[in-house]
Amino acid sequence: MEPSQILTTILLAPLVSAAIICLFLRRGGYAAAAVSVVAAGVIMVLSLYWLLIWDGVTVHYSTTWLQFGSFHIDIGYLFNYEAATMLFIVAFVGFWIHFFSVGYMDDDKNKGRFFGGLSIFMFSMLGIVLADNLFMIFIFWELVGFSSYMLIAHYWDKGFAADASKKAFIVNRIGDFGFLIGIVWAYHYYGTADLSTITKMIQSGSADALTGIGLLLMCGFVGKSAQFPLQVWLTDAMAGPTPVSALIHAATMVAAGIFFMVRIFFMLTPFALEWILWSGAIMTTFAGFCALGQTDIKKSLAYSTLAHLGYMATAIGLGFPGLAIMHMAMHACFKATLFLCSGSVIHACHHEQDMFKMGGLFKKMPITGIAFFVATLSISAVPFTAGYYSKDTIIASSWGLYAQGLGDQYLWAFILTMVGALLTALYMGRMFFVVFLGKPNSEKAEHAKESSFWMFVPLIVLGWCLSLGAGWFVYDMNWANGEMNAMLPSDTATFMVDGYDKLSDDHNLVGGGWAAAHHVYEEAHAPWVEWISYACILGGFVFTFFFYGLGASEDRLQKKFPSIYKVFERHGWFDDLYDWYVAKVQQRFADFIGFLDLILISGLAVRGTAGVTGLVGLVCRSLHVGSLHAYVYWFLLGVIIFGAFALGLL
Repeated sequence: MEPSQILTTILLAPLVSAAIICLFLRRGGYAAAAVSVVAAGVIMVLSLYWLLIWDGVTVHYSTTWLQFGSFHIDIGYLFNYEAATMLFIVAFVGFWIHFFSVGYMDDDKNKGRFFGGLSIFMFSMLGIVLADNLFMIFIFWELVGFSSYMLIAHYWDKGFAADASKKAFIVNRIGDFGFLIGIVWAYHYYGTADLSTITKMIQSGSADALTGIGLLLMCGFVGKSAQFPLQVWLTDAMAGPTPVSALIHAATMVAAGIFFMVRIFFMLTPFALEWILWSGAIMTTFAGFCALGQTDIKKSLAYSTLAHLGYMATAIGLGFPGLAIMHMAMHACFKATLFLCSGSVIHACHHEQDMFKMGGLFKKMPITGIAFFVATLSISAVPFTAGYYSKDTIIASSWGLYAQGLGDQYLWAFILTMVGALLTALYMGRMFFVVFLGKPNSEKAEHAKESSFWMFVPLIVLGWCLSLGAGWFVYDMNWANGEMNAMLPSDTATFMVDGYDKLSDDHNLVGGGWAAAHHVYEEAHAPWVEWISYACILGGFVFTFFFYGLGASEDRLQKKFPSIYKVFERHGWFDDLYDWYVAKVQQRFADFIGFLDLILISGLAVRGTAGVTGLVGLVCRSLHVGSLHAYVYWFLLGVIIFGAFALGLL
């Protein structure tokens, strides 16, 4: 098969699945699940096959889709090393989440609609991964928004789920509005929307990267990856089924924003990169504190996702897009594991989500417990786990750049990300000790048992294996004639290690990966940085062990420091601020515009004199209300006006 045929099959397989389910299997239950899982399996197998035979040469195929005079919109593929990494994440992790969903949705009467939604989401996400131009990316970007809206609202008959889906959809539209303006501006300025062409123009010096275009395109990333100030939708989106949380809000959709920023890395000016750096570094700390104010296991993990998206954004701001992609890949492994483990626990505890009503589950659910424990070590960056190689490198390289005298912003990035590392150990240690150790704190937890085959197999693959060893490719552990590097296809690791380029001789940042970031850290000659990181991890676990205890039945932070807990729980009152703005500012402005539309446009502009006559009639009718008191007031007003006229005042 030709490369374009393989990529087309990968892209269209989930669309065909969604069409079959929509047309014939909406109430099919297990039949719909089978079609969706088979489609996900086809995607995974074909993707792995393609990654193993690909020769590393960029595949760029494009054809005109729509034409209006001289303006045309193309569709095509741009497959290179960063796309290879993202394709592996979407295909491999996506398949195991589909597999897990069969067991999790076992008793759901709307399985057909759910699996149809998963398939249309996979189609949308693959479109973003393979797209070669900004217009095509935007089309699939909006399809991702639609499919996530549908999946979050799976339990549409519950008010909180319906509200959460609307909130996610609306907040993302805000970011996408700026994104669309950026696309139009880029097309106007560069004369094309093709990513390869724009990159070559900037690299050759025939065109410049504009800060305005970069910041506007970044709006799409801010919305989709839930960064400040549009981070409010992600935690509410936990109202959807847990596999949705794992697929959309841990492994793929929120990572789409990071992937897109890497795609347009050469369009980002130093000012735009610094903006991303500050935003990401602050989010790592802010979201970590908020995670400590949640008792819902999924919401605490959601804030953890926000924090680690902050780490990825920090890596981009540091100038290491390959490192950002690397942490995205490692995060997909351990965070998908954590969400699936939480789903396994919730399913076993009959949909109980309060951590403090669980406890003692390790003995009852050993497979889930081990997977959660390994993923906890990985997200905390314990040495030799997957998260260690990317997360610690981001922290260390920020210090390395500061040590080279490149600016104080790198020192602040180091401090904020190191605090984020401490907070990660705190909220993850709290979660593990409370949920899995001690004694059960409810009857539901008392009768919990290990989940079914469909649910524990993905936990073994993603938790026991990838959460532990996904980052071992840094040791060049090649096998299968060099096609595999540790546990990953070699082509998926290439961009993570090298990025676009390494550091130049004068140490100017031109975009690098893990190797370049590690080189910066080694040049700083600061081994104490890693020791501080280890101290944060150990200190966080030890503190939560003694502060919360094993299997605690109440949140001791909430009990001892209620004011501090309230701040964390309300995550800075962003929702309250936005609710006030919508009710007091936006709605009143909308009412005013509606009034002008009714009077000036519908009344005068459309109806003309008939509208004026109607308005006069409306006013006159309002005078005849049948109330003696009203008539008296109108009579007195008339006397005053007549008197003023008679006295020459009018």
